[in-house]
Amino acid sequence: MAAFLRLRRGRTAFLHDVFMAALSFVAAQYLRLGENVFWYAEDYLVVGTLLFSAIAAVVFASLRLYRGIWRYASLNDMIGIAKAATLIVLIFLPVLFLTNRLEALPRSSMIINWFVLMALLAGPRVFYRIWKDKSLGRVLARENRRRIPVLLVGAGDAAELFLRSLERDPDARYEAVGIIDDKGSRVGHDIHGVSVRGDITDLPDVIKALRREGRSPQRLVITKRNRMDGTMVRALLDIAEGNGLTLSQLPELTDLQSSLANVGENLEVRPIAVEDLLGRPQAVLDRPAMQRLIEGQRVLVTGAGGTIGGELVRQICAFGPAHLSLLDSSEFALYTIDMEVAEKFPDQSRSTLLCDVRDAERCGAVMQREAPNIVFHAAALKHVPMVEMHPEEGVLTNVLGTRVVANACRANGVRAMVLISTDKAVNPTNIMGATKRLAESYCQALDLAADGSGTRFLTVRFGNVLGSTGSVVPLFRRQLEAGGPLTVTHPEVTRYFMTVREAVELVLQASVLGVDDFDNHGKIFVLDMGEPVRIQDLARQMVRLSGLVPDEDIKIVFTGLRPGEKLYEELLHANENLMQTAHAGILLAAPRTADPKILAKGIDDMVKAARTGEVDAVVAALSRLVPELSRTPAKPGVTTSAAR
Repeated sequence: MAAFLRLRRGRTAFLHDVFMAALSFVAAQYLRLGENVFWYAEDYLVVGTLLFSAIAAVVFASLRLYRGIWRYASLNDMIGIAKAATLIVLIFLPVLFLTNRLEALPRSSMIINWFVLMALLAGPRVFYRIWKDKSLGRVLARENRRRIPVLLVGAGDAAELFLRSLERDPDARYEAVGIIDDKGSRVGHDIHGVSVRGDITDLPDVIKALRREGRSPQRLVITKRNRMDGTMVRALLDIAEGNGLTLSQLPELTDLQSSLANVGENLEVRPIAVEDLLGRPQAVLDRPAMQRLIEGQRVLVTGAGGTIGGELVRQICAFGPAHLSLLDSSEFALYTIDMEVAEKFPDQSRSTLLCDVRDAERCGAVMQREAPNIVFHAAALKHVPMVEMHPEEGVLTNVLGTRVVANACRANGVRAMVLISTDKAVNPTNIMGATKRLAESYCQALDLAADGSGTRFLTVRFGNVLGSTGSVVPLFRRQLEAGGPLTVTHPEVTRYFMTVREAVELVLQASVLGVDDFDNHGKIFVLDMGEPVRIQDLARQMVRLSGLVPDEDIKIVFTGLRPGEKLYEELLHANENLMQTAHAGILLAAPRTADPKILAKGIDDMVKAARTGEVDAVVAALSRLVPELSRTPAKPGVTTSAAR
């Protein structure tokens, strides 16, 4: 009983129930005796009320009735209340008999008392649940035995939905034997009869206790998908492996809700993905502001078929633009994203534009015809080794292409252009990074020259995107499927990582912050990437997630740094002063200004050399325009794998 007194919510629920017990005794006498209750029951009303309340307190505490969370009140809780009410009455009658031989108490009043007590205890719980869920049906589910015992991590809505889906499915494969509360505020409570047995720090002890009880879990299941820190997920993976458990996660909440509507559907928990190991808790986004930025606007996305461009298209469609223009130079990529939009957003007005951003005449005509209000420029050559072998192509796409799109935006009165940049633009050691830095410089120069009017040019810089084409995660997956080894260039190489969903959400959030704020013109929006991840650790975690042992089942092989590759990436240059924004996940880097005339002349000379295939001249011009470029040239004719 001492344990529950330490729980603020439990204590409140306990006091509520004891008060309702006292009230039920008085109400029952009134219903039985009417207005004569105070005269007729003068000899036993006060004593009876105190005695009934005391017995109720002991019964509530012993049955742990206070542990049920009202937010998730269900049929299990109603059954518990019925047991408690019955036990109170059965204990009260003989105790009162010993006190006064039941001489004054009408026998029928205790039957009335049972019903009144049930109503006063169950009523508030049911009404609170109905008020929260706007539904009565969710209260009516009972617990059944399950086959695979699982221990849930997270005591929120997702856990409750999962437990309810198990109750409604007689063929469900799982039995929840306990819950771990990641916040610790619900420890000691129950959800649908399943105990919240501790917080994260208690997890090893909880597993041991369940084993002693003969209820050993086989799986550790994370319920808070996309909202748990990657560090915590890695710690849970270590605990699970140390105790012989499998670490899994629940489906999305929408899938759980679907399972409630389709009883008999085979609900499966899902494996942990590498994105969960590296991710951070979901950032709080200003979605109404993002909606206002996009809704009813004409939006154009370059590189719409790529990883970032495609995710931009998906998220923009959800905000209801008046018209969406999809632009890409790849026929297949453009076809694929267009078909996806047609299936998921059939009512979205859109146009598909097979266009190369290098073509100034074509881009100008497209911009004039489409008349976008906002342009997201995601088209780029991004693979470091490939651009190292073809510097002229990197310059033509990343520098000339950006200039073409930016000039077309300015000429056609576009409200804002958002350039997607990369951490490789900071102190670049490769051609790709230098071309992106030059693209940043050009857009910064235009934004500074805007002078509070005309087109805004915003630059958003972030690190590696997990799972993007040619990135390390798909490479490791292919190597795992082939039985290894996993190849890492250097034992200490690190990178910043972000999921494509999170990156694009923050791009849209940065756009909201920058479009109308001319006080920050020319500055670069830098996404908070958290802590860098060692690629060797990433490789080992992916091996462990596949159920294998690193260095035993799957080897990790170090191949050496490649031309243009750094041990670690940087998000800021030493001369870029960092500034806070209104959003915790987004920072501002003060601009390093460049003379627009010198910049324009240098780009013209470099583009001319690129078009004639003068690679040495291209690299020399790029080095003059980006003096911090420090490059180790690639060996001619040598093909290297994707950037890691």
